[in-house]
Amino acid sequence: MDLKFNNTRKHISITVPSKTQAMSPHIKSVDDIIVLGINLSKFNKLTQFFICVAGVFVFYLIYGYLQELIFSVEGFKPYGWYLTLVQFAFYSIFGLIELQLIQDKRRRIPGKTYMIIAFLTVGTMGLSNTSLGYLNYPTQVIFKCCKLIPVMLGGVFIQGKRYNVADVSAAVCMSLGLIWFTLADSTIAPNFNLTGVMLISLALCADAVIGNVQEKAMKLHNASNSEMVLYSYSIGFVYILLGLTCTSGLGPAVTFCSKNPIQTYGYAFLFSLTGYFGISFVLALIKIFGALLAVTVTTGRKAMTIVLSFIFFAKPFTFQYVWSGLLVVLGIFLNVYSKNMDKIRLPSLYHLINRSLEVRRSRTLAQTV
Repeated sequence: MDLKFNNTRKHISITVPSKTQAMSPHIKSVDDIIVLGINLSKFNKLTQFFICVAGVFVFYLIYGYLQELIFSVEGFKPYGWYLTLVQFAFYSIFGLIELQLIQDKRRRIPGKTYMIIAFLTVGTMGLSNTSLGYLNYPTQVIFKCCKLIPVMLGGVFIQGKRYNVADVSAAVCMSLGLIWFTLADSTIAPNFNLTGVMLISLALCADAVIGNVQEKAMKLHNASNSEMVLYSYSIGFVYILLGLTCTSGLGPAVTFCSKNPIQTYGYAFLFSLTGYFGISFVLALIKIFGALLAVTVTTGRKAMTIVLSFIFFAKPFTFQYVWSGLLVVLGIFLNVYSKNMDKIRLPSLYHLINRSLEVRRSRTLAQTV
């Protein structure tokens, strides 16, 4: 729509674009929710929900299976950073392809911001992948569920925030669950190493920061997801490449993977592809139904990932895993509840007692009659 002002005649001329003219992709995105070429806006809410949940579970369960499968290859565990390098390369290619499919291809976020985001992304994914060389996969997943802990610590010490009872209880439950799970793992797992705990803890800290930085940058500059993926992962690829070159870690990794191309590069391609598709469905789930339902679905997915890990990959098992995992799930529920107290109203103890008394009175009256 064009507005033309004329000071002498004092009138405004308004030109409305025809239907054949293309609108801005940012305006289209308000109504249309497109995931992997599927326009979810054409379906009703229930169908949208099932499509998103199916996408999250299918792609992320395959993602987790392939990640553990790659590290089960004999001799691959020292090359977690090289796997991250290959993963970043694939993500950059996928982001470039997706960016070519939209009309607005301009970079909106400044390069300095992308350098920070890329550094945090390298820390999150690189340290997480490398930790699998020292930890069981279920232990890594349990740690990933507890991102609230570094977020709360950063809020207290950096921003001076105060949290309610539900948030503190959630952090306590998660901490106790992590300690219990880690102790169980150190007791029965033959390959347990505290280095893995340190690596996944640092990855959690980077992950806790990157979400806030990405959200602020995308809202401030109105950038698309494909732009964020392309530039953050391509810059991160350069970071990792320089790091591996300086530490002489690139040559041995390339030599090892060239001897097992299908088990390394082949699995890494599928691993990266399913991870890229999975995050697309998570973002759609958040946009349509909100963070509350998205967290519930992703938590269920992580629980299923742990169960499948014990089924498909032989490893020691103890019921301490179950109890400590339930503590972490309770902490996640308390965290979600604290953020959505207006939507989730749990019955108070007073109402529960009154309800039980009313049930007893009705039973007594029934028996008397």
